[in-house]
Amino acid sequence: MLTVRSLRATISVLGIQPVSPTQTGGTLVTATSFDPRTGTQISTAPATSESEVRDLLKRASASAERVAQATPAQRRDWLYSIADAMEFQADELVAIADRETGLGRARLDGEVLRTAAQIRFYGDVAAEGSYLSVTRDEGAAGTDRLVRVNRPLGPVAVFGASNFPFVFGVLGHDTSAALAAGCPVLVKAHTAHIALSHRLAELAQTALSEAGAPEGSFGMVVGRAAGVQLVKAPEVTAVAFTGSQSGGLALWRISNERDRVIPVYAEMGTVNPVVVTEAGATDMQQLAKDFVGSFTLGSGQYCTKPGLMLAPFGSDAAARVASALETLDPRPLMLTEGIAGSVKQGLVELRHAGARTVVELGDVNVGWSAPAAVLQADISSLSPGSRLLEECFGPVVLVCEYSSQDELLAALTNLQPSLAASLIAATEGADPQAPALLQRLSEQVGRVVVNGWPTGASCSWGQQHGGPWPSTSNPGVTSIGAAALNRFVRPVAFQDVPDEWLPPEAQQTNPYNVPRRVNGILTPAPN
Repeated sequence: MLTVRSLRATISVLGIQPVSPTQTGGTLVTATSFDPRTGTQISTAPATSESEVRDLLKRASASAERVAQATPAQRRDWLYSIADAMEFQADELVAIADRETGLGRARLDGEVLRTAAQIRFYGDVAAEGSYLSVTRDEGAAGTDRLVRVNRPLGPVAVFGASNFPFVFGVLGHDTSAALAAGCPVLVKAHTAHIALSHRLAELAQTALSEAGAPEGSFGMVVGRAAGVQLVKAPEVTAVAFTGSQSGGLALWRISNERDRVIPVYAEMGTVNPVVVTEAGATDMQQLAKDFVGSFTLGSGQYCTKPGLMLAPFGSDAAARVASALETLDPRPLMLTEGIAGSVKQGLVELRHAGARTVVELGDVNVGWSAPAAVLQADISSLSPGSRLLEECFGPVVLVCEYSSQDELLAALTNLQPSLAASLIAATEGADPQAPALLQRLSEQVGRVVVNGWPTGASCSWGQQHGGPWPSTSNPGVTSIGAAALNRFVRPVAFQDVPDEWLPPEAQQTNPYNVPRRVNGILTPAPN
């Protein structure tokens, strides 16, 4: 077992200031991770004290100007250094992660490589420079000369997720995007994988230092109190969060109670619907199999997990999905005891709200296990305020049948907005239901998938991973993809300012070779 002593020794060797135990009423406050397979303790680490958080905030604030002034190419080099270090230490990182998450080496091997690739991607986005939105109005006679450019916000607090220890962990999307945008980052370690969080922080500190990044450009805290302190701190300019609605809303409320309110970019997730048209239901057996593969992926612990299927009356959708689940015979292992408990409680609540169990599988007496289940309900039960409209985070789905397009559209209106939705329609020829359904879904989600599943979200230029409230706290941004950098900058217009006083990226000579708009004409970056 990795203990506090061994963690502190490792941290010290790698040049990171170790945290000290925090006393609360004479009790040592620690973060503890467990093996989900057995429920046994894996590692512990002391919470960061108030004074240590203040010191980290001071360092981050002191580094902010230098981080912002680094060229986009320099920030790309920092991120490439982190990605290289992750790949070099991949075997060690996967071994630590597997002990704390039970996700298996095959899944985690792929996640490490995916994370390294996304870190490099954000570095490339920074160097490409279009996120800066440089706009120059040179000013004709009698008009003002205006130069508009996005500038970094300053230190950003990042709260990672339990379900993706690498992709949305200490060095995940939020951290990489904020550093790429020119902001120092302070991460709150996730208790579910505390040893991995420490190891990733060590790796990042070393890689950034070797790449020439300013001291204070990255730091990490442990413990809920330390996380709250970050959100309240005047030095912090924005918060990025991935996790539950309760956690995201708590941080959002704290932010809005500050003297100077800051944005909280919380990706919280809700029920992601799958809508099957009459023409799309011709092979319900195969569709059910694919649906089961999607909602049981990672034991249903994806924020993009499809949680509700709306299928045409007479398609026998619930029974076919249940049969496919029985064939798969899943043995869901949850990441934490709390998640396992919430799945069990969620099933009780869904049944109380009118859902009927079609099938329930799994041995719930092994480690942090929970059942996989298919439930069925009358579509009329999907009414505002019903528990049936709320997420059950885990391998649980609800299936409802509709008898008309009007009934289906009415049900969709009652759903909470979500991150993603799938539309299963005719693969050949026209589908009379599809256009109206596509339009309705696009009004309620951030991403619509046609004849596919929402579970994966690629890190690319066109990605949108976000949706209307309450799936996220801000529907205008994404936490995955090139546009993720936009969360950590704000536009500033400089009027009649001498060119040499402007930020370099906005100057007429364009020293960073970024694309920009000059007098209304969009010009690409010079070759």
